[in-house]
Amino acid sequence: MLDQIPASHQDLLKDETKAFAFVATTMADGSPQVTPVWFNHDGEHILINSAEGRVKDENMRERPRVAVTIMDLSKPYRYVQLRGEVIEATAEGGAEHIHELSRKYRGENYTIPAGQTRTKYKIRVDQVSTM
Repeated sequence: MLDQIPASHQDLLKDETKAFAFVATTMADGSPQVTPVWFNHDGEHILINSAEGRVKDENMRERPRVAVTIMDLSKPYRYVQLRGEVIEATAEGGAEHIHELSRKYRGENYTIPAGQTRTKYKIRVDQVSTM
């Protein structure tokens, strides 16, 4: 479904753009929760990463429907909105993935605090809209 993003907004997915994604999840009481995150993609899915036990981690495991907005930092009203579902959450490859994201955004590996488990999430995109 990432191929449904218009050419005018495809640059927001590129590593060199370093755009942030804002991930909206749902709390147990039905209220929304939004977090800015680093992201990349595998050509088909949006990939994000979080520490196990964080609010967004728990929300995505319990209620996997999410919305993601990827915003052009230089033109904030230019963005792509994606709606979909977390179809995989795994610690396997989680540490490697956060290092990959950190190199994209900061140019160096991430410092994972002792005892922290990193989780990689794969988001299937079902709906695309742009502004």
